[in-house]
Amino acid sequence: MTIYHPAARPALALLLASSALALATPAFAGEANAPPNKGPSAAKANAAPDDDYHNDEIVVTASGLSQLDMLAGTSVLSGVELQRSLSGQLGDVLVNQPGVSMSGFAPGASRPVLRGFSGERVKLLIDGIGSIDASNVSNDHAVAIDPFNAERIDILRGPAVLLYGSQAIGGAVNVIDKRIPNRLPDEPIHIDALLSGNTVADSRQAAASIDAPLGDGFAVHVDGSYHKTSDVEIPGYAVAAPWRAELLTQADSVEATNPEFASSLRSQANQSGVLPNSATETYSVTGGVAFFQGDSNIGASVGYYDTYYGVPTRPGSEDPEAGHIGLRQWRGDLRADVALGDGLFSHLNSRVGFSHYTHTEFEGIDPGTTFNVEGIEARTELVQAERSGWSGSIGMQYTTRHMDIEGDEQLLPRNMLNQFAVFGLQQIPLGDLQLQLAGRYEHAGVSAPDLGAHKSFDNFSGALGLSYMVTEGLELGANANRVARAPSPEELFIDGYHESSQTYERGDPNLVSETAVGGELFARGRIGAAKVSLTGFYNRFSDYIYQQNTGEVIDDGPVYEYRQGDADYYGAEGELDLPLYDSETFGLKSELRASYVRAKLDDGSNVPMIPPLSLFGALQADVGTVSLRGEVAHAFEQSKVALNETPTDAYTFVNASVTWRPISGNNNVTVLLKADNIFNETGRLATSLTRDYTPLPGRNIEASVRLSF
Repeated sequence: MTIYHPAARPALALLLASSALALATPAFAGEANAPPNKGPSAAKANAAPDDDYHNDEIVVTASGLSQLDMLAGTSVLSGVELQRSLSGQLGDVLVNQPGVSMSGFAPGASRPVLRGFSGERVKLLIDGIGSIDASNVSNDHAVAIDPFNAERIDILRGPAVLLYGSQAIGGAVNVIDKRIPNRLPDEPIHIDALLSGNTVADSRQAAASIDAPLGDGFAVHVDGSYHKTSDVEIPGYAVAAPWRAELLTQADSVEATNPEFASSLRSQANQSGVLPNSATETYSVTGGVAFFQGDSNIGASVGYYDTYYGVPTRPGSEDPEAGHIGLRQWRGDLRADVALGDGLFSHLNSRVGFSHYTHTEFEGIDPGTTFNVEGIEARTELVQAERSGWSGSIGMQYTTRHMDIEGDEQLLPRNMLNQFAVFGLQQIPLGDLQLQLAGRYEHAGVSAPDLGAHKSFDNFSGALGLSYMVTEGLELGANANRVARAPSPEELFIDGYHESSQTYERGDPNLVSETAVGGELFARGRIGAAKVSLTGFYNRFSDYIYQQNTGEVIDDGPVYEYRQGDADYYGAEGELDLPLYDSETFGLKSELRASYVRAKLDDGSNVPMIPPLSLFGALQADVGTVSLRGEVAHAFEQSKVALNETPTDAYTFVNASVTWRPISGNNNVTVLLKADNIFNETGRLATSLTRDYTPLPGRNIEASVRLSF
């Protein structure tokens, strides 16, 4: 198997050549120990007291993301909040953020769901480049990103993230993990470490990273982590009540003719307290080096990610056999951020990611289907020098992915995806108003050589935003967008029984590009001491691609078929952070969050797997070096479900935590003790394919220690 299709070579060569050309310019000459790129593409923000390197700023290296705050709502997880939320999969880490749910297929496999969108419609990034894995192919596939060594995680919602891929209709999640050093340490060596453990899955976790300057402008980074869990403890029965009743009825009906099967059905129906086959084991290691000179830098990294996790078994099988997935990814990254002087463009920023990915789905102890994915994603962007408040960027991006499936279950033929895009962003001051324009043209080629199939799609997406600063800290605005997405190889060509998801999946080679036209109204900023973010959105889809449970059964698995139809998506999300009391010795603040999405097809039916209305509230008291925090997260029932989809009941989780910084005046050691789901409530995700037999974890006590020195 080749690493990339030959068609990738011209575009990739162009990207690399542009970086090399810029590196040869005089602008790369300067003071060797000057700070790294702080141009318009590198967002600066006041650092929290526990940020790395003890610097007074954070540099976001994914160019362009910081410029989308008007066209896409943004949330940032870092510091103690990130430590409090850490888990093995990205979906679990972000689930309590506004507008975010998770796929929740299994404890070892969970993607973020943004505004009800998942899979192809949510872009997962590492420093601005895609994860280049197979997590978008199916819900049972884990995300090949290790959150435990993340420095921060940015969440961008809405179609303005089209600058990073036309498929990102729901938004994007960008994980910044320093795999390529993004600044020179201001100390001889810097070490970050995290140790944690919990009771709900007997979790043991250790992660550490080392950053050091090597002299003459060079910096090196090395990190690694190890995470192991046992089967997850759950409240009550694993199987939801309606399905459990069906299993017990079926057991009674076959008792006389097949007593062994009847006993197995009763055992499956009565499984409680523990979710069988939900254990995980994951480790990762990454190393990178970068060279800084003046306002420019160049670097590279290599990383390895390995996880082995259980897949919960669908109840009702006569011979249930535990399944597992073993996943491995080798990944290389290149970065070049080059200062171009005082001309029209201030910086040239280039990123390239290479991935060799494989995962094997085990049937018992025997290997079954193996997914092999090799891909490259590359982008280069010219950032304009800001003049009189006018700023922007233009760029191009190339993605190629080759997937080959081996084993008895050839549910997807060998396929190749090639995408080439050009994009641009402009921010224009109009007196008291700010105007933002973003556009992307993308050509996508999808082929399945063994079927003799080749399809090509040409799509244009665009967004326009207008905002007004009501006060110095509060911004009101509106945006309009038109986005288009080509169907993926899986949506077109998949046809077969998928052992790990225990479903039969059927694509449609006649699918066309889906398009959406919509807009948002928003208010973001501060009202006095309160931080406010409110957004209402609407999108009208033409030829919306969705996966429908047909009600058929093949090989004991339900049949899910890709279809197209017009659809309406609308909803709202909000966040309020309100200080209640603040003095030198005591502080009290509250947090409120809410998310709502409604999605309907033109035939009157509901779009599958949409999250219900959710509310989140927290109260936090800060006394010296100790913070006490209580949280309540409530998800309403979801009765507006798709055909052959089961509703989910409402649930409320009550959580509490204590954070202690034992060294007064120094926040480099953080001890955190938390209790989640204190009342051991049963919760099931409306966004999960396995909701009826994979409930959320029960009561959990977790302790963690974060060190930074």
